[in-house]
Amino acid sequence: MLRPGRDEDRDAFIRLIGEAWAEFPGIVFDVDAELPELHALASYFQEKGGAIWLAEGEGGPLGMVATRPLREDGAWEICRMYVDKAARGTGLAHRLLDTAEKHAAAHGAERMVLWTDTRFNAAHSFYEKRGYVRQGAIRILDDLSKSLEFRYAKPAQGLVVEALDAAAAASAERRFSEILVACVAAGASVSFLPPLAPEKSRAFWKRVSAEVAQGHVALLGAWLDGALVGTVQLQLATPENQQHRAEVVKMLVDPGFRRRGVGEALMRRAEQAALRLGRKLLTLDTRAGDDGERLYRKLGWNEGGHIPGYARDGAGQLFDTRFFYKTLG
Repeated sequence: MLRPGRDEDRDAFIRLIGEAWAEFPGIVFDVDAELPELHALASYFQEKGGAIWLAEGEGGPLGMVATRPLREDGAWEICRMYVDKAARGTGLAHRLLDTAEKHAAAHGAERMVLWTDTRFNAAHSFYEKRGYVRQGAIRILDDLSKSLEFRYAKPAQGLVVEALDAAAAASAERRFSEILVACVAAGASVSFLPPLAPEKSRAFWKRVSAEVAQGHVALLGAWLDGALVGTVQLQLATPENQQHRAEVVKMLVDPGFRRRGVGEALMRRAEQAALRLGRKLLTLDTRAGDDGERLYRKLGWNEGGHIPGYARDGAGQLFDTRFFYKTLG
């Protein structure tokens, strides 16, 4: 059962947090010295305009989560997200986070933010699956545990496209790898043949993250109602006599989220990003006759030519490729 938390749930909250922290050496759990709000946690979040929930089972508390508005315009924070060991892998974590995110969105949240200890690797993987990416510097806490925390964030609702820095790109590798595997399986012509092994896809995205860090690639991500569903890249490592140009590559939309404007939003934002970077000529190639070609023509791209039998599909059949360009500004 998942219900709103109460101050009377003090012992349940303390147990969940204490047992989770005890899984990691070096973490000091002193309620009175550092976490006195746990004695009346529901009131604490209510006073801040937020809310807290508790999941219970026959054996006692199974999980908790809270959310509250931040001073940043439109931002809400996910707080106190803990799941008992026995309930992990059951889907409870997703239910808890869904509840907090929906509450925040219903109260006008435009962005979700959370902080997580750098030691909580399993939590990082979970948040990354949910579309969160790392942002900003590591936070150093002046607490007994000498904690370091990562900041994760994502747009809360609507269709939003954002540029990703090196930290965000690295934290998006898992999700982008899933999208690439799904797109290749659906027949996308993006240099790979099906079936694309997840480890091969992940290795590709690790290389992309490194290129973002080196300034050779501008990487964009698209969120739809909080889910990370698409991406596109600008290849910036052009020859010295072509520094006015960039190549658009790997325009990918999760097959389950197509026909919802994601591809168009990615391409429009890529053009804006290119202009800001001083790149006024864009080029790309795509399989002749596919959805990408129709989108590029709709957005005013010009065909520069086509090559018959340029690449092979998953069945081994050769197909034609068209080349497009667009002058910006």
